[in-house]
Amino acid sequence: MNPIKLTQFSHGAGCGCKISPAVLDTILHSDLPKASFPSLLVGNESKDDAAVYDLGDGTCIVSTTDFFMPIVDDPFTFGAIASVNAISDVYAMGGSPFMAIAILGWPINKIQPEVAKEVLEGSRKICVEAGIPLAGGHSIDCPEPVFGLAVTGKLKREHLKRNDTAKLGSHLYLTKLVGIGIVTTAQKKGIVKEDHLKKAVDTMLTLNKLGADFGLLSYVNAMTDVTGFGLLGHLTEVCEGSGLSAEIEFEKVPKFDFLDSYLQQKSVPGGTQRNWDSYGNKIGSLGEMQRAILADPQTSGGLLVSVDAGKASEFEKFAQSKGAMLRPFGRLVERKEKAVFVK
Repeated sequence: MNPIKLTQFSHGAGCGCKISPAVLDTILHSDLPKASFPSLLVGNESKDDAAVYDLGDGTCIVSTTDFFMPIVDDPFTFGAIASVNAISDVYAMGGSPFMAIAILGWPINKIQPEVAKEVLEGSRKICVEAGIPLAGGHSIDCPEPVFGLAVTGKLKREHLKRNDTAKLGSHLYLTKLVGIGIVTTAQKKGIVKEDHLKKAVDTMLTLNKLGADFGLLSYVNAMTDVTGFGLLGHLTEVCEGSGLSAEIEFEKVPKFDFLDSYLQQKSVPGGTQRNWDSYGNKIGSLGEMQRAILADPQTSGGLLVSVDAGKASEFEKFAQSKGAMLRPFGRLVERKEKAVFVK
């Protein structure tokens, strides 16, 4: 069987396929009377990563789904990345996953079923790494290849981490480098260096298991993962939900150190501009390169973590004990005229 380049069969890539925040607001708006479900602790209202339902015995169920079109050409790697990305939503709530269900859309008249099998194999590998079964799924004939998971997890109610509970003065951390969209766009343009692509792929393949560990820390006051809306988009959600603003230092934002050359070659995903059009009016002044990096759609990105003021050193030591060297790139301040200011 000849090698298949999956990205040739899709109009978008990874989380860059996501509908923009502004358009999504229109879609999610409902004119129907709001139903009351007291046990639903987290739903659509806060734009959080997953739904959380209280079982009433101190245990909560976390439920999420995420799927997208190919971000890489190799089918096994595509299935693996899509699975890491979907499972991340449970970790972002401070929970631990325990089961996954596959979602597959496949152009059966264009790509052999053996290729779809490889996508599922990549997913199975990641599910094993996460310690959960890929317990079933659903598939349809689809014009473009699509894959993802519906994931179920759990946590104790006191360990729930939301994206709208950040506190004034908190330090901000990010557990993965940003710039993935820039690198994968360079791949589609045929200009990417193999070692740069490998670094981006390795980042996307890293499970955000740290989220379950951070869920145990009372001084982690808010958490989310950074995906298709870019760092600025997800940070804006944290700020607006918490009634605060953020001041971040661009030079301290974790990012790949080779992005400049690709930006000079106009390797910018279409999703970057869609993101900026949705929330650019909420961001303080910044340069074109800064915007291209900070609004870059991330696929299987890292955790954005808000830590109580005065607990930064303790948090960094804890993260280091889990194998992560983290340093703050900003802090939360009183609400101002903009949600985020970049220095």
